[in-house]
Amino acid sequence: MRPSRRRFIAIAAAAGGLPLLPISAVRAGAAENPRLRVWSGAALGADATMQIHHPDPAAADRLIAASLAEVERLERQLSLYRPDSALCRLNRDGAVEDPPFDLVRILSESHRLNALTGGAFDVTVQPLWTLYADHFSQPGASPSGPSADALAAAVARIGQDALDVGESRIRLTRPNMSVTLNGIGEGYVTDRVVDLLRAGGVEHAMVNMGEIYALGSHPGGDPWSIGLEDPRASERMTERVALQDRAIATSAGCGTTFDPGGKFNHLFEPRTGHTSWRWLSASVEAATATEADAFSTAFSVMPEDATAEVVRRRGLVAHFMRQDGSRFVQRA
Repeated sequence: MRPSRRRFIAIAAAAGGLPLLPISAVRAGAAENPRLRVWSGAALGADATMQIHHPDPAAADRLIAASLAEVERLERQLSLYRPDSALCRLNRDGAVEDPPFDLVRILSESHRLNALTGGAFDVTVQPLWTLYADHFSQPGASPSGPSADALAAAVARIGQDALDVGESRIRLTRPNMSVTLNGIGEGYVTDRVVDLLRAGGVEHAMVNMGEIYALGSHPGGDPWSIGLEDPRASERMTERVALQDRAIATSAGCGTTFDPGGKFNHLFEPRTGHTSWRWLSASVEAATATEADAFSTAFSVMPEDATAEVVRRRGLVAHFMRQDGSRFVQRA
């Protein structure tokens, strides 16, 4: 089962004070503004877009092509759905010798983020995805989910401490472990594209490779304006966020569910194996899309007092929607 993740952040953004625009309207604006180049497609299984403002249209087009080549290169390493990827080889063989740099880097980041969140962020939860997906793909599957014994067996295969990451070798030290980058990979790819654009001299861009990074300000001088969707009604924006040289990511249980009733989702509590409905949604603003992605994933299973401490320590802004639809914001 490959995820089809619903996004909860407006894909296109306008300058502060202007209405949020659909991508078709942005393309129309690009036709009138030769300094604006817009690309849309898919990356790592999610909708993806780039808006690049550049004085040289040909140079902007070359940077878009280079960005897409970079995404393709990273997918060859990090995708869970390409059998030839380095990540799939790690899960299949239990180890990868001479691993590619980006796999080492992202898994090293995952260790740091696991520690910062007290274990709430854990890339070794893939056995839980497999368990729930397999359970609900069976005819007549129990609507109460996997059995307690099956859940305990899956949890026994989870643990970031059992992921041994080194420059010359990455190894899974427990039997039948597997890793997923679904809670960090899109943010990581977004950051690498931003790095490439920044090195190419781009000062104003909106990059969305599954998670969003606002490079510089909008060309009009104001921050970019990002709309957070109501997870209960995708046509309604609940909040507008001003973003400049910052990233934002959202996690919501209803983005991917396993069962027809929508009771079991993709946000796993690593210690228990249960799926989380603690919040309807959790959005995080951070200095990098990698952190925004991972923290929004972790915050989805963490209590308010625990997230507040991480927000303070890492200089974040976190937006939460409670089950009753009320919202609150934590700031550093």
